[in-house]
Amino acid sequence: MSKKSYRFAITTLGCKVNQCDSAAIVHQMQERGLCHVPFADEADCYIINTCVVTSSTEAQSRQLIRRALRRSEQAVVVVTGCYVQKNPAKVLAMSPRVKVAGNREKKDLPHLIERFLHGCNADFTVQDIALERLFSTPFADTFAGRTRASLKIQDGCNGRCAYCIVPSVRGPSRSLPSDQVMERMHALTANGFREIVLTGIHLGAWGLDLTPRMALSDIVTMCIRDPVLQSTRIRLSSIEPTEWCDDIIHLLAGSEKLCHHVHIPVQSGDPDLLQSMQRSYTPDFFHELVMRLIQEIPDLNIGIDVITGLPGETDERFETTLGFLESLPAGYLHVFPYSRRPGTPAAVMPGQVVPAVIRERMQILRQLSDRKKQAFYKRFAGTVMEVLVEGRREKSTGLLRGITGNYIPVLFRGDDSLMGTLQRVRLVRLDGGVMRGFYPAGTSNPSHGSDSGPRQY
Repeated sequence: MSKKSYRFAITTLGCKVNQCDSAAIVHQMQERGLCHVPFADEADCYIINTCVVTSSTEAQSRQLIRRALRRSEQAVVVVTGCYVQKNPAKVLAMSPRVKVAGNREKKDLPHLIERFLHGCNADFTVQDIALERLFSTPFADTFAGRTRASLKIQDGCNGRCAYCIVPSVRGPSRSLPSDQVMERMHALTANGFREIVLTGIHLGAWGLDLTPRMALSDIVTMCIRDPVLQSTRIRLSSIEPTEWCDDIIHLLAGSEKLCHHVHIPVQSGDPDLLQSMQRSYTPDFFHELVMRLIQEIPDLNIGIDVITGLPGETDERFETTLGFLESLPAGYLHVFPYSRRPGTPAAVMPGQVVPAVIRERMQILRQLSDRKKQAFYKRFAGTVMEVLVEGRREKSTGLLRGITGNYIPVLFRGDDSLMGTLQRVRLVRLDGGVMRGFYPAGTSNPSHGSDSGPRQY
């Protein structure tokens, strides 16, 4: 059988970093002549890029493995990612047709799969990720079906938060050298992407392991000043509270190329919980940071990560966190349930919160997030903003859809030729969880009752 007739399917759980890894795997597999098919289709090889951050994602990983095994009686099922990094023996026990590859081996996965499909020896294995010292993730310059590209420039984490399993499955912090960052940024721009998200497991640590030592602000400055990237806007992913510095704040405030949207994890608003979870800041420090960011960048959309149900989170401590979050001018909350991870200090701490209480608190925090999101969106009604138009229309309305630099979703009328481009759109009104917009932005505002044409929102 020709290698071009082999079909592979891939599915991904977890973070943007995992999504970048999967895109690179797909790119390499296609370069080798293998045919990419949807995960629901019959294939010769199923690849499952797993997550282990919560017990729920572990369960989803196992479900996907079983689903792939049922879908074809002959196909090989290759499991990679953080779940298999933590539990390779458990995954291998599921079936003789299952192969495992750890996070260190992801870069070799296409080669291993190709050899296996052709009947050659393929050394599928899971090595100790703690020994990894170099950034070795391959690169994908295309993201099928996406208008925005994500570029992974950092991997691993040197932190030791009491609840977190990530350092043990991702290894120490490692940075992509600056020259390679720029090469990959140029390649993505050449392929038509007008927004690139810089991402990593611990993005704020980028450059600290390089020689000579660099800082995140250095690579952001290089991107802003690069003439090849002048038509490309840049979005930063999550940055830890203690890693915000004057340079990053001034860059964000002073450059139109940087999207005014960031993630900052707080995890809890209770000082005792932050200390027990080995977080290196206080609620007061976090509050001052957020207030400074909003003062210097008034249209900044701040997404705040929070975990509820941490060991020791009593009703009183939850109320403290709730009041703290209510006081912050955030655009939304990203709410996670605490998940007990064996091997972490938090797993054996007293005061474990029962699942029913965690679910109740999740609902309360999500309702707060919805209120904050709607209030943030409404602030921009009547303003003109730059929107990256996606490559497909919204299904229920047939309208074009896009996202502003500060992460407001927008629906508006327009031609297909606008897809994949940056356009100035007037935001008109909030409709559910999305803003309706008017294009071209320079025409009369339809809310004033103009009869010059159809209402385009």
